[in-house]
Amino acid sequence: MIKTGNRLVADFCERLRHIFASSSLLVAGSGALIAIVMVGLCGLVLYQSRQDALNHTRDTLRDIALVAERDIERNFELYELSLQAVVDGLKDPEVMALPPRLRRELLFDRAASAKYLGSMLVLDASGNIILDSGSDVPRRANFADRKYFTIHRDNPGVGLYVSDPYESRLRGGAPSIALTRRVSNPDGSFAGIVLLSVNLEYFHTLFEGLALGPHGSLSLIGKDGVMLMRQPYDPRIVGRDISNASTFRRFIAEPEGSFEDTASIDGIRRLYWYRNFPAAPLIIMVAAAEEDVYAAWRRRALTIGTLMIVFGSAFIGLASLLGIQLRQRMRAESELRLLARTDGLTGLNNRRSLGEILDMEWRRAKRMRSVMSLLFVDIDQFKSYNDIYGHQAGDDALATVARCITDSIRRPADTAARYGGEEFIVVLPDTPATGASVIAEKIRAAICECAIKHEGSEHGRVTASIGAASCEPSSDDDVAAVIRAADEALYNAKATGRNKVSLDGV
Repeated sequence: MIKTGNRLVADFCERLRHIFASSSLLVAGSGALIAIVMVGLCGLVLYQSRQDALNHTRDTLRDIALVAERDIERNFELYELSLQAVVDGLKDPEVMALPPRLRRELLFDRAASAKYLGSMLVLDASGNIILDSGSDVPRRANFADRKYFTIHRDNPGVGLYVSDPYESRLRGGAPSIALTRRVSNPDGSFAGIVLLSVNLEYFHTLFEGLALGPHGSLSLIGKDGVMLMRQPYDPRIVGRDISNASTFRRFIAEPEGSFEDTASIDGIRRLYWYRNFPAAPLIIMVAAAEEDVYAAWRRRALTIGTLMIVFGSAFIGLASLLGIQLRQRMRAESELRLLARTDGLTGLNNRRSLGEILDMEWRRAKRMRSVMSLLFVDIDQFKSYNDIYGHQAGDDALATVARCITDSIRRPADTAARYGGEEFIVVLPDTPATGASVIAEKIRAAICECAIKHEGSEHGRVTASIGAASCEPSSDDDVAAVIRAADEALYNAKATGRNKVSLDGV
């Protein structure tokens, strides 16, 4: 490989001498170099300008999100205080002994001043309304089927729960969410819940007043992946589950952050900034469409880029032609080198390149005082397989086995080669005997699991026997000793039943 690289360098230098021998080509080459430098500087400036546009938009998105978050947190704090006041009042015998009107005014006093509040209810353990902020005589309804009821019934430690969007049964189907707290008996058993219903119009009005750009979006999402509100508003999106979207997986991965992705709702690629509420199971997300983020930058880039194309096209065109010729030659030489080193049937290294690899890894192991392992893989009763199924089937089986070997070795330094016929060798640098045994067993199992039918085998399918050998090279050893040891281990595997791994040491 080193010699080949030297030849390429020599060829390249010779080409340069031919190019610069002609004054016209020298001028063209110099012009191309100048054009490339100019394009590079221009590209650097444009890239920095693009990053500035991105950073500015990210800061703007963060500011918008924080404004919305603080407003929501402030209102949710008021709502939570209202819920807690009712829970505390229900435990006070004096409060519960008051006449219905006074009791209602006292229990629901804080709720009366809460903006966008739909209704506030106390439900008993069966889900029936027993106290109603809207009337001294509670309305008749049962909510035992609602998740905000069952989750408190079944989980005493839930605390404040924020429900998914629903259509209110008491307010003509108005879109709402519920904030609920559990009410417990003195013995800790479930006594019901306190429910505060919040109109989704609150979030709609809040989001509508924030500037998002022509294609921007602002969303409030529950941590279960259910969409509570989105701007631009679409009632069909409210309540949608986006928990499987790639964007949502990013939202829950960190407390806050920014990234670029394509929205699952409308397919627009956007820059996102998100934040998880610290005291509520909610996520605020603000996004700007890429086409809006880079609109002004694209106009500048188009103007500058056009000028650069006008001044540099002639030089770049010439340099491109020369580059194409060089690439074609390098590609052809690369393909020739690959053909010379690769087995055409399996795509693995051939025996010639295996010798170079073994020599290199052996010298490196000796220098680093590390252990090198070899696996000798042989397909069991392959001649019988060829006789029964034909050589084309045999070639297919060889290719399948090679693929099993390749899929079983993952480190860049590990190498597989076709040794000849149905034999393969796997070189495992820096691998002790235990590691080599694991890899060998993985290869053997993978080949067996392919379930290639083989009537001439006692196993009824194509299998392989593997011999493994490991060695820490010393001055008196050579790589042939490891190959012999692996071959002997393979012979032992064959002699003791096939379709197995046998270990040896040097």
